[in-house]
Amino acid sequence: MKDVTVADERTTEAPAGGTTATAGKRPTVEPSRFSLKHPRSRIAWVRPAVWLPLVVMLVLLGGLWHWGAEQLPYLLPPLSDVGSSLSGELGYYVHNALVTLGEATAGLGMGFVGAFVLAVLTSELPLVRRAVMPIAVVLNVTPLVAIAPALVVAFGFGPMPKLIITGLICFFPILINTATGLRSVPQQVLQVYRTMDASRVELLWHVRVPNALPYLFAALRIVFPLSIIGAVVAEMSASGSTGGLGTAISVASSMNQLPVVYASILVLAVMGVLLLLAVTVVERRVLHWHDSTD
Repeated sequence: MKDVTVADERTTEAPAGGTTATAGKRPTVEPSRFSLKHPRSRIAWVRPAVWLPLVVMLVLLGGLWHWGAEQLPYLLPPLSDVGSSLSGELGYYVHNALVTLGEATAGLGMGFVGAFVLAVLTSELPLVRRAVMPIAVVLNVTPLVAIAPALVVAFGFGPMPKLIITGLICFFPILINTATGLRSVPQQVLQVYRTMDASRVELLWHVRVPNALPYLFAALRIVFPLSIIGAVVAEMSASGSTGGLGTAISVASSMNQLPVVYASILVLAVMGVLLLLAVTVVERRVLHWHDSTD
């Protein structure tokens, strides 16, 4: 028989955790959260790949605006005129922005309370769900601008008609998302709590509400900027408005003051972005345990 020579294989035993150790390689160390190499670095905006595309897009949009202002002066004013209007009458815009913001937040608060209470009732009582949801859908597809004059007749020329319109605009997204979150708890989780004789209130507070929070914040990311739109629409459609950016836009449009119109629109856009950022920050704090904040 021929001698068979078996090559001596060098193997490295796996550590207790089951991971094969590779000779000559150091263990991977995750970079610091404050390092630019970290995928979620807090100073990632320093990298040109993060801020350069936005800057390029803004420059392109500015160039298109300048060209459009030259070609269509009756539609777009020069950006310099918009900036001059903002800087020259800053107090005017701040005052009207605060009026619109107050109407938006108050209307949103009214819509939030009503929608959350109804969402809890519809999730706990199927009879209420079958009675309320069809009416909520009809209300959602109803043009609220058409009922603004009736609200003025019913509630006068004060802020109430504007608050009602804003609240109704924000009502439906909060209702649908919250009700979906309250009803989407896995049955296995509910069975575990029921075996421990948990009451309906305990299930609602400890299981259903935490499960609905991601859905609720998803709705808030929509309705916070939407509340600004609702307040502006209410100011434009409900007569008797004496302040707010919606009223400023209506008055400036009637007087053909395009720089004031676009300056007001710019302020509204900044307000919407800031509200969205505020909701995002709060969401990351509250839902730090949830996968949606990764």
